[in-house]
Amino acid sequence: MTATTLDTSAGAARTVPALPLYAMHVRMLVLETLRVPIAVIGTMVFPALSLLFFVVPNRGVADDPVFATQAVVSLSVFAVMVSALFNLGLTIAENREKPWDPYLRSLPLPAAVRISAQLTATAMLSFLSLVPVLIVGALATEATVSVLGLIAGLAVLALTSIPFLLLGASIGYAFSSKAAIAIIQVGMFGFAFGGGLFFPPQFFPEWLETLSRFFPSRHARELTLAAVEGTTPELWMLAGALAWTLATAALAVWLYRRDEGRRYR
Repeated sequence: MTATTLDTSAGAARTVPALPLYAMHVRMLVLETLRVPIAVIGTMVFPALSLLFFVVPNRGVADDPVFATQAVVSLSVFAVMVSALFNLGLTIAENREKPWDPYLRSLPLPAAVRISAQLTATAMLSFLSLVPVLIVGALATEATVSVLGLIAGLAVLALTSIPFLLLGASIGYAFSSKAAIAIIQVGMFGFAFGGGLFFPPQFFPEWLETLSRFFPSRHARELTLAAVEGTTPELWMLAGALAWTLATAALAVWLYRRDEGRRYR
Protein backbone atom coordinates (compact mmCIF):
# COMPACT_ATOMS: atom_id res chain seq x y z
CA MET A 1 0.00 0.00 0.00
CA THR A 2 1.09 3.56 -0.63
CA ALA A 3 2.01 6.07 2.02
CA THR A 4 -0.42 8.62 3.42
CA THR A 5 0.36 12.19 4.41
CA LEU A 6 -1.11 13.33 7.71
CA ASP A 7 -0.88 16.70 9.50
CA THR A 8 0.80 16.75 12.90
CA SER A 9 -0.28 18.96 15.79
CA ALA A 10 2.57 21.34 15.02
CA GLY A 11 1.19 21.94 11.56
CA ALA A 12 3.96 20.09 9.78
CA ALA A 13 3.24 17.14 7.51
CA ARG A 14 4.61 13.70 7.98
CA THR A 15 4.21 10.59 5.85
CA VAL A 16 2.74 7.49 7.45
CA PRO A 17 2.96 4.13 5.66
CA ALA A 18 -0.49 2.83 4.77
CA LEU A 19 0.22 -0.70 6.02
CA PRO A 20 0.34 0.25 9.74
CA LEU A 21 -2.83 2.30 9.25
CA TYR A 22 -4.49 -0.71 7.63
CA ALA A 23 -3.43 -2.98 10.51
CA MET A 24 -4.69 -0.44 13.05
CA HIS A 25 -8.06 -0.20 11.29
CA VAL A 26 -8.41 -3.99 11.19
CA ARG A 27 -7.63 -4.23 14.90
CA MET A 28 -10.10 -1.51 15.87
CA LEU A 29 -12.89 -2.92 13.68
CA VAL A 30 -12.47 -6.39 15.18
CA LEU A 31 -12.45 -5.01 18.73
CA GLU A 32 -15.50 -2.87 17.98
CA THR A 33 -17.44 -5.94 16.88
CA LEU A 34 -16.25 -8.10 19.78
CA ARG A 35 -17.51 -5.48 22.25
CA VAL A 36 -21.03 -6.62 21.26
CA PRO A 37 -20.68 -10.39 21.84
CA ILE A 38 -24.24 -11.25 20.81
CA ALA A 39 -23.50 -9.98 17.30
CA VAL A 40 -20.69 -12.52 16.98
CA ILE A 41 -22.46 -15.33 18.82
CA GLY A 42 -25.55 -15.08 16.61
CA THR A 43 -23.65 -15.62 13.37
CA MET A 44 -21.53 -18.37 14.96
CA VAL A 45 -24.37 -20.40 16.44
CA PHE A 46 -26.97 -20.40 13.65
CA PRO A 47 -25.03 -22.55 11.10
CA ALA A 48 -23.94 -24.99 13.81
CA LEU A 49 -27.53 -25.34 15.02
CA SER A 50 -28.63 -26.03 11.44
CA LEU A 51 -26.11 -28.87 11.30
CA LEU A 52 -27.12 -30.13 14.73
CA PHE A 53 -30.88 -30.08 14.14
CA PHE A 54 -31.18 -31.01 10.46
CA VAL A 55 -28.17 -33.21 9.69
CA VAL A 56 -27.20 -35.00 12.89
CA PRO A 57 -30.69 -36.52 13.53
CA ASN A 58 -30.71 -37.84 9.94
CA ARG A 59 -28.50 -40.85 10.54
CA GLY A 60 -28.58 -41.80 6.88
CA VAL A 61 -26.60 -38.61 6.22
CA ALA A 62 -24.67 -38.22 9.47
CA ASP A 63 -23.41 -41.84 9.41
CA ASP A 64 -22.33 -41.72 5.77
CA PRO A 65 -18.81 -40.22 5.42
CA VAL A 66 -19.48 -38.82 1.94
CA PHE A 67 -22.84 -37.19 2.70
CA ALA A 68 -21.69 -36.02 6.13
CA THR A 69 -18.61 -34.36 4.66
CA GLN A 70 -20.73 -32.65 2.01
CA ALA A 71 -23.13 -31.40 4.69
CA VAL A 72 -20.33 -29.98 6.84
CA VAL A 73 -18.75 -28.25 3.82
CA SER A 74 -22.12 -26.84 2.72
CA LEU A 75 -22.90 -25.40 6.14
CA SER A 76 -19.36 -24.06 6.44
CA VAL A 77 -19.98 -22.09 3.25
CA PHE A 78 -23.32 -21.00 4.70
CA ALA A 79 -21.65 -19.84 7.92
CA VAL A 80 -19.10 -17.70 6.08
CA MET A 81 -21.75 -16.33 3.70
CA VAL A 82 -24.12 -15.30 6.51
CA SER A 83 -21.37 -13.63 8.49
CA ALA A 84 -20.01 -11.79 5.45
CA LEU A 85 -23.38 -10.49 4.29
CA PHE A 86 -24.71 -9.49 7.71
CA ASN A 87 -21.56 -8.19 9.37
CA LEU A 88 -20.34 -6.12 6.44
CA GLY A 89 -23.65 -5.16 4.83
CA LEU A 90 -25.37 -4.02 8.01
CA THR A 91 -22.25 -2.40 9.46
CA ILE A 92 -21.72 -0.24 6.39
CA ALA A 93 -25.42 0.63 6.09
CA GLU A 94 -25.62 1.63 9.77
CA ASN A 95 -22.36 3.59 9.67
CA ARG A 96 -23.60 5.62 6.70
CA GLU A 97 -26.47 6.85 8.87
CA LYS A 98 -24.16 8.07 11.65
CA PRO A 99 -22.29 11.42 11.70
CA TRP A 100 -19.03 9.63 12.51
CA ASP A 101 -18.78 8.08 9.02
CA PRO A 102 -18.66 11.40 7.12
CA TYR A 103 -15.96 12.57 9.52
CA LEU A 104 -13.86 9.46 8.83
CA ARG A 105 -14.18 10.03 5.11
CA SER A 106 -12.90 13.58 5.53
CA LEU A 107 -9.60 12.36 6.99
CA PRO A 108 -6.54 12.18 4.70
CA LEU A 109 -6.70 8.38 4.49
CA PRO A 110 -7.03 6.48 1.20
CA ALA A 111 -10.41 4.85 0.81
CA ALA A 112 -8.64 1.62 -0.18
CA VAL A 113 -7.10 1.36 3.29
CA ARG A 114 -10.40 1.75 5.12
CA ILE A 115 -12.37 -0.51 2.77
CA SER A 116 -9.74 -3.27 2.70
CA ALA A 117 -9.61 -3.13 6.50
CA GLN A 118 -13.39 -3.59 6.67
CA LEU A 119 -13.19 -6.56 4.31
CA THR A 120 -10.34 -8.14 6.28
CA ALA A 121 -11.97 -7.67 9.69
CA THR A 122 -15.25 -9.13 8.45
CA ALA A 123 -13.44 -12.08 6.85
CA MET A 124 -11.66 -12.81 10.14
CA LEU A 125 -14.93 -12.77 12.05
CA SER A 126 -16.59 -14.86 9.35
CA PHE A 127 -14.09 -17.63 9.84
CA LEU A 128 -14.84 -17.68 13.56
CA SER A 129 -18.29 -18.95 12.61
CA LEU A 130 -16.66 -22.07 11.15
CA VAL A 131 -15.45 -23.26 14.54
CA PRO A 132 -18.82 -24.50 15.92
CA VAL A 133 -19.71 -26.13 12.57
CA LEU A 134 -16.43 -28.04 12.44
CA ILE A 135 -16.74 -29.11 16.08
CA VAL A 136 -20.29 -30.43 15.62
CA GLY A 137 -19.29 -32.12 12.37
CA ALA A 138 -16.30 -33.81 13.99
CA LEU A 139 -18.13 -34.99 17.11
CA ALA A 140 -21.62 -35.83 15.85
CA THR A 141 -21.14 -37.01 12.24
CA GLU A 142 -18.89 -39.34 10.28
CA ALA A 143 -17.46 -36.49 8.20
CA THR A 144 -13.79 -37.10 7.43
CA VAL A 145 -11.02 -34.88 6.10
CA SER A 146 -7.24 -35.05 6.01
CA VAL A 147 -5.07 -32.30 7.42
CA LEU A 148 -4.05 -31.30 3.91
CA GLY A 149 -7.68 -31.37 2.77
CA LEU A 150 -8.72 -29.17 5.70
CA ILE A 151 -6.03 -26.60 4.94
CA ALA A 152 -6.86 -26.60 1.23
CA GLY A 153 -10.58 -26.35 1.96
CA LEU A 154 -10.11 -23.35 4.26
CA ALA A 155 -7.91 -21.61 1.69
CA VAL A 156 -10.44 -22.15 -1.10
CA LEU A 157 -13.31 -21.10 1.15
CA ALA A 158 -11.45 -17.87 1.93
CA LEU A 159 -11.11 -17.11 -1.77
CA THR A 160 -14.68 -18.03 -2.66
CA SER A 161 -16.03 -15.91 0.20
CA ILE A 162 -14.79 -12.73 -1.51
CA PRO A 163 -17.96 -12.29 -3.63
CA PHE A 164 -20.09 -12.45 -0.47
CA LEU A 165 -17.95 -9.80 1.22
CA LEU A 166 -18.15 -7.53 -1.81
CA LEU A 167 -21.87 -8.16 -2.16
CA GLY A 168 -22.37 -7.27 1.49
CA ALA A 169 -20.42 -4.05 0.94
CA SER A 170 -22.54 -3.28 -2.12
CA ILE A 171 -25.76 -3.71 -0.17
CA GLY A 172 -24.41 -1.52 2.63
CA TYR A 173 -23.53 1.32 0.25
CA ALA A 174 -26.76 1.03 -1.74
CA PHE A 175 -29.46 0.82 0.95
CA SER A 176 -30.44 2.04 4.38
CA SER A 177 -29.98 -0.27 7.34
CA LYS A 178 -33.68 -1.23 7.46
CA ALA A 179 -33.76 -2.09 3.77
CA ALA A 180 -30.40 -3.86 3.99
CA ILE A 181 -31.70 -6.29 6.63
CA ALA A 182 -34.57 -7.43 4.41
CA ILE A 183 -32.42 -7.69 1.28
CA ILE A 184 -29.70 -9.65 3.07
CA GLN A 185 -32.22 -12.08 4.55
CA VAL A 186 -33.85 -12.76 1.19
CA GLY A 187 -30.51 -13.05 -0.57
CA MET A 188 -29.04 -15.25 2.15
CA PHE A 189 -31.76 -17.89 2.00
CA GLY A 190 -32.01 -17.65 -1.78
CA PHE A 191 -28.30 -18.35 -2.15
CA ALA A 192 -28.46 -21.09 0.49
CA PHE A 193 -31.33 -23.04 -1.06
CA GLY A 194 -30.42 -22.32 -4.68
CA GLY A 195 -26.74 -23.07 -4.13
CA GLY A 196 -27.31 -26.50 -2.59
CA LEU A 197 -26.22 -25.57 0.93
CA PHE A 198 -29.36 -26.95 2.58
CA PHE A 199 -30.20 -29.69 0.09
CA PRO A 200 -27.62 -31.53 -2.05
CA PRO A 201 -27.72 -30.31 -5.67
CA GLN A 202 -27.48 -33.87 -6.98
CA PHE A 203 -31.09 -34.28 -5.87
CA PHE A 204 -32.27 -31.09 -7.58
CA PRO A 205 -34.59 -31.29 -10.59
CA GLU A 206 -32.72 -30.70 -13.81
CA TRP A 207 -33.87 -27.08 -14.24
CA LEU A 208 -32.86 -26.13 -10.70
CA GLU A 209 -29.53 -27.90 -10.95
CA THR A 210 -28.76 -25.90 -14.08
CA LEU A 211 -29.91 -22.64 -12.48
CA SER A 212 -27.89 -23.24 -9.32
CA ARG A 213 -24.67 -23.30 -11.36
CA PHE A 214 -24.99 -19.52 -11.67
CA PHE A 215 -25.10 -18.99 -7.88
CA PRO A 216 -21.91 -17.94 -6.03
CA SER A 217 -22.91 -20.21 -3.16
CA ARG A 218 -22.87 -23.21 -5.51
CA HIS A 219 -19.42 -22.27 -6.79
CA ALA A 220 -18.13 -21.89 -3.24
CA ARG A 221 -19.63 -25.24 -2.21
CA GLU A 222 -18.27 -27.21 -5.14
CA LEU A 223 -14.80 -25.66 -5.11
CA THR A 224 -14.41 -26.09 -1.35
CA LEU A 225 -15.64 -29.67 -1.54
CA ALA A 226 -13.21 -30.40 -4.38
CA ALA A 227 -10.35 -29.00 -2.29
CA VAL A 228 -11.38 -31.06 0.75
CA GLU A 229 -11.71 -34.27 -1.27
CA GLY A 230 -8.65 -33.61 -3.42
CA THR A 231 -10.56 -33.75 -6.72
CA THR A 232 -10.21 -31.54 -9.80
CA PRO A 233 -12.91 -28.83 -10.04
CA GLU A 234 -14.84 -28.37 -13.26
CA LEU A 235 -14.34 -25.34 -15.45
CA TRP A 236 -17.82 -23.87 -14.80
CA MET A 237 -17.07 -23.71 -11.06
CA LEU A 238 -13.86 -21.72 -11.57
CA ALA A 239 -15.37 -19.49 -14.25
CA GLY A 240 -18.43 -18.77 -12.12
CA ALA A 241 -16.41 -17.88 -9.02
CA LEU A 242 -14.14 -15.57 -11.02
CA ALA A 243 -17.08 -13.89 -12.77
CA TRP A 244 -18.87 -13.21 -9.46
CA THR A 245 -15.68 -11.86 -7.88
CA LEU A 246 -15.07 -9.41 -10.72
CA ALA A 247 -18.74 -8.40 -10.97
CA THR A 248 -19.20 -7.78 -7.24
CA ALA A 249 -15.89 -5.89 -7.07
CA ALA A 250 -16.99 -3.58 -9.88
CA LEU A 251 -20.40 -3.13 -8.26
CA ALA A 252 -18.94 -2.33 -4.83
CA VAL A 253 -16.53 0.25 -6.27
CA TRP A 254 -19.28 1.90 -8.32
CA LEU A 255 -21.72 2.07 -5.39
CA TYR A 256 -19.02 3.44 -3.08
CA ARG A 257 -18.17 6.21 -5.54
CA ARG A 258 -21.85 6.94 -6.13
CA ASP A 259 -22.47 7.23 -2.40
CA GLU A 260 -19.43 9.44 -1.97
CA GLY A 261 -20.54 11.68 -4.84
CA ARG A 262 -24.05 12.07 -3.47
CA ARG A 263 -22.95 12.90 0.07
CA TYR A 264 -19.81 14.97 -0.48
CA ARG A 265 -20.21 16.89 -3.75
